[in-house]
Amino acid sequence: MRLNVPIILTLFRVVLIPFFILAFYLPTRHAPFITALIFLIAAVTDWFDGYLARRLKQTTRFGAFLDPVADKLMVAIALVLITEHYHAWWISIPAIIMISREILISALREWMAEIGKRKSVAVSIIGKIKTVAQMTALTWLLWRPNDFIFGAGIIALYIASALTLWSMCQYLWASHPDLLNDEAE
Repeated sequence: MRLNVPIILTLFRVVLIPFFILAFYLPTRHAPFITALIFLIAAVTDWFDGYLARRLKQTTRFGAFLDPVADKLMVAIALVLITEHYHAWWISIPAIIMISREILISALREWMAEIGKRKSVAVSIIGKIKTVAQMTALTWLLWRPNDFIFGAGIIALYIASALTLWSMCQYLWASHPDLLNDEAE
């Protein structure tokens, strides 16, 4: 494995995870801001590492593996933390939808790769928009400085949930001929 700037940024995102969790539980009034700031830094490095990997032609197998793992870990942890904080069904349901979709699509991508059809479930524009809505919602719901940001975070969370379901349906539709084919490869 050769280290490059995109991989270093992805590893940095993984290293941020325990600090992100610790910040959430800090017994200080600044904990929500610190938690949201760490999450936002992770979200920005997610965009930046992918951009740099493509721009500098520094894509690697390890980076292609680690980048989505880092993203999914950070998002799943953030969803669990906001679910714990708000302790409300109207937060839990979107969190369940998002985590379930990530598990389903990850398994689908793995299976499609196994049968040599990984490109048919490549990331779509809806998936990218979903990610922006998700990162925005989670940042605002972790920060929660006032009712306006909280309300905007809830709206963004539901937009992200709708886009999550939409992109999941797109991926399932793209793969349905292979999923429903009874012939073994």
